[in-house]
Amino acid sequence: MNTDTDTGPGMGLRESKKHETRQLISDHATRLFMERGFEATTIADIAAASRVAKKTVTNYFARKEDLALDHQDEFVGGLAHTVSTRAEGESALAALRRAFLDGVERQDPVIGFAGARFTRMLADSPTLTARLRDLHDRREEALTRALADTTGAHSDDLLPRAAAVQLGGAERLLFRRITELTLAGSDNDRIAATVTADAHTVYGLLAGALGDYAIK
Repeated sequence: MNTDTDTGPGMGLRESKKHETRQLISDHATRLFMERGFEATTIADIAAASRVAKKTVTNYFARKEDLALDHQDEFVGGLAHTVSTRAEGESALAALRRAFLDGVERQDPVIGFAGARFTRMLADSPTLTARLRDLHDRREEALTRALADTTGAHSDDLLPRAAAVQLGGAERLLFRRITELTLAGSDNDRIAATVTADAHTVYGLLAGALGDYAIK
């Protein structure tokens, strides 16, 4: 997935150049991964396509997986951020449901709208599939901490983790649903319509248990 190429008005020349180089490497890596497959593409291939040294690639991206999953920080921290910044009077569940539905409306790649070629590349790679499971786990852990912080729970309180398992599981299920529909050949508009209905069902199932939990 490619990151935003906007360097921002306050970015200096050196920072702008570094951002452009990082984006260039990411773009070439994504293209090669989709053309050849993630496992078959080497760092040397990416460096050659980007016209930089291999060390330059690894300076910007510590692992090859980072080149394919360059939204991972946003992904891992997204649920926790939504809960931490929820509106007054809003529960954690309501905030996450609202944020997910907003993402569906935008067809946000972070929640799974990555396109058919990229999604197929991801699904065909054992390395990336394992990495994605790890990111889901890390996202759930971050959500646990956010719930504990915002509710003032003690460190040994199981409730924030129990809530995070259910809420994070709902998000994981919906991400998988988008992936499955993409691989089945549905276009983004049809996926969005289907997943919107699915989200109402999934979050509705949780409402009885968590609808009043962690209201700000």
